[in-house]
Amino acid sequence: MATEQVKNQADFDVIAIGAGFAGLGLIHYVREAGLSIRVFDKASDIGGTWTWNRYPGAASDSECYYYCLTFSKELLQEWKWSVRYPGWEENLRYMHFVADRCNMWPHISLNTKIVSADYQEKSGLWLVRTEAGESFTCRYFISAMGMISEPVIPEFKNMTAFKGPCFHSARWPEGLDYSGKRIGIIGSGATTVQMLPVVAQTAAQVTVFQRTANFVMPAVQKPITTEWDQEIKANYDQIIQKCRNHSFGMAFDSPVGRNLSDTPPDEVQKILEEHWPRGSFRFVFETFDDLVVNAESNRVVGDFIIRKMKEKVKDAEVADLLTPKGYPFFAKRPPLDHGYFETFNRDNVKLVDINEREPIVEFTETGIRTTKQSYEFDIIVLATGFQAYTGAQEALPIRGRNGLLLKDKWKHESSSIMGVFVSGFPNLFMITGPQAPFANLPTSIEQNIHYIVDCIKKMEHESLDVCDPKPDAEAAWTAHTAEIHQMTLMAQGDKVNSWMMGANLKDKKPRVLIYFGGANNYYDKMRESARAGFPEVEFKRRA
Repeated sequence: MATEQVKNQADFDVIAIGAGFAGLGLIHYVREAGLSIRVFDKASDIGGTWTWNRYPGAASDSECYYYCLTFSKELLQEWKWSVRYPGWEENLRYMHFVADRCNMWPHISLNTKIVSADYQEKSGLWLVRTEAGESFTCRYFISAMGMISEPVIPEFKNMTAFKGPCFHSARWPEGLDYSGKRIGIIGSGATTVQMLPVVAQTAAQVTVFQRTANFVMPAVQKPITTEWDQEIKANYDQIIQKCRNHSFGMAFDSPVGRNLSDTPPDEVQKILEEHWPRGSFRFVFETFDDLVVNAESNRVVGDFIIRKMKEKVKDAEVADLLTPKGYPFFAKRPPLDHGYFETFNRDNVKLVDINEREPIVEFTETGIRTTKQSYEFDIIVLATGFQAYTGAQEALPIRGRNGLLLKDKWKHESSSIMGVFVSGFPNLFMITGPQAPFANLPTSIEQNIHYIVDCIKKMEHESLDVCDPKPDAEAAWTAHTAEIHQMTLMAQGDKVNSWMMGANLKDKKPRVLIYFGGANNYYDKMRESARAGFPEVEFKRRA
């Protein structure tokens, strides 16, 4: 049959790029389906986020016991976490544990940079080329490169003039000794919130250049005791179900039906005070249901958070600079605090507002010059974020039908079908691509993998060769995503200048990159699609 002939021609049934959670999960599920797979990664180790993000203080913002793969009950019972929010070292050890125990290494090629991926119309295969000049073909090509993996490098005048180390935080040099050094950090997002308290302990001086202040919530780090570990492992089935059925993909309870707008003010403050010291994103999802859709409810909670933040900062002027202004709470991704605000009470830490008061003019040989003064540094860290959702796919030339470049298709609108399919790109699948939810990533990754592998299984069982996403289905999903977005406070025009909308990119207009309808509803839609035989795509047999 034609299908058998194509299978014989391909080097692998599946080629995936990215050896993080998505790559490892794919190896398990694709192998379980009886198909061959090769996962490529340009890094020297598996781990994805936890291979690249090795800056001081780098840790997960999801609690450890649901920030993991769930395909094996044995692995869930065997592995023991040490703290509520593991650092990059422990997360990387966990990834190695999974790869070792499941014998995944034979399917992984590290230190291998893929330089192009092209759909071959005649054969129906994807042709993947490496920097070393090798070529591989596959029937199904999958982007497992992650939604937040391609760094954004800012453009300041004379950036190459600085003589010391200058690098993005996601490319932290191995073995860098910053103790006793003068450090400049550009950016004040989640990375800096984690990094600053650690770096400031031994650095001579740390200066944070802030464009936008953030709403920051407490993490409340604590060890995983033997008793807590036993409780987690005894309830893993329920924990997994909670993640699957939660709007953020996390193992939280939901205050269904409790709106702040319907609650007496005294009771509101009582509920907020009770939840604040518990830490994590539970403060958002276990208090009130209307925080991201009701402006007044959002303001009340935002004011509460600001009051808590200001209590930690001694200098009133610094506290004012650290106060978020002009946008709703949760319209930007709120980091979790591990001592960030208290760090500004240290004599060796300075905050500079580069948005209005003191913009950066240029880099110099010895540091950074602003409109007001010159700063001398030994090290400059660019904690300037990522090109979210589309960056990794656009950095790799991916060409679909008629040579269409994915980057060009997304020039004006980063459209997709559920963040998985893209019209014009047959047999291409993405894991957590644009217009997927922003939620606990391992949960979303596994749900995406289930959906993708079910589609591939259908093709295998029915001797189908081509999975061609329908343009009208893509337009419908894009319109639905935009409609949901308009129902939230994230749609407040110029007030929300967030990377979650791609607003940190100069070469593109902001666009809706996230499905805000709830991760649980998104997972349901994928299941409905699979049960209906994937009506969003057209399946074909090759002649």
